[in-house]
Amino acid sequence: MQERTRPVTINDIAAATGVAASTVSRALTKPGRVSAATRERIEAAARELNYIPNTQARALTSGHTQTIAVLVSDVTNPFYFGIIRGTHQALKAAGYAQLLIDSEDSAEVETQMLHRMRQSLDGAILAASRLPERALSLLAAEIPLVTINRNVRGVQSVMIDTPNGIAQAVEHLASLGHHDLIYVSGPERSWPNEARWRAMRTAAAKHGLQVRRVGPFAGSRPSGTAAADAVVNTRATACVVFNDLLAIGMLSRLAERGVRVPGDLSIVGCDDIFGADFCHPPLTTLTAPIGQAGRVAVAMLLSRLKGPTPPDAVRRTVVLPTHLTVRESTGPAPIPAPS
Repeated sequence: MQERTRPVTINDIAAATGVAASTVSRALTKPGRVSAATRERIEAAARELNYIPNTQARALTSGHTQTIAVLVSDVTNPFYFGIIRGTHQALKAAGYAQLLIDSEDSAEVETQMLHRMRQSLDGAILAASRLPERALSLLAAEIPLVTINRNVRGVQSVMIDTPNGIAQAVEHLASLGHHDLIYVSGPERSWPNEARWRAMRTAAAKHGLQVRRVGPFAGSRPSGTAAADAVVNTRATACVVFNDLLAIGMLSRLAERGVRVPGDLSIVGCDDIFGADFCHPPLTTLTAPIGQAGRVAVAMLLSRLKGPTPPDAVRRTVVLPTHLTVRESTGPAPIPAPS
């Protein structure tokens, strides 16, 4: 038997089953429109011939590709693992494929990839998008999308309520006797970073505490070296860090310098990523329903794709709660040495 050198088409299945190509198309895309016997014969032939549907061709006739893009700013960051898992589970259950795109912390890559892949997508989910507000609004007018941790007027979003968690962290540090706090800032173009800084200033003012910030730093473990050095130079007794990866990197550098955590410096992270409870000391951090954020974003997007919905029935923003998980990286403020 001669080996096939081209992809199997519906014409091949039609020839093998003795029906019209249009009948094959209906059986594979709208099975309810053909008899059960015909559908079973066609499906058996498709399996035997190793037929692989052409999603782009299907899109030309149906207008749908059954594919959703999920964009994350750094695919190596454990924070996004939960989101990716959550979106994948929800999309798979709904019969959709997930196309994962790493935007490399670049607004330009986000735009380029979505425009390049537009004909292959039904919609997109953007996690912590780096796009400016106007660019994101324009993109949402072209492509059905939902954002995670990015709040822009007119764009559907899932927000993790980190600002409320920051308030809990500041209250926790105040209860331990800390008066001088530092916010270790993440990437400059990160919307959640600015939201966390605003929340920390508000909470510090409420408790009568001094607060400053250092940075910006990349939200990665290697950046923890410079971040730790910057915090030590401030002589503050406690800090809240943009994310857990950066905080874990700081713990390593502080250990090298002989700075005791929490004896000399208390540290609070954000996100409660995998490994936050394995580091030394285990990290006090903000715990967020990361996987749920991915699942909710999919539900919102697919609801929109099902058809026109009255504007007042569309959920524009869903806010998911966070809470402070206290471990061993925070403790009482050190007692000043007598002068």
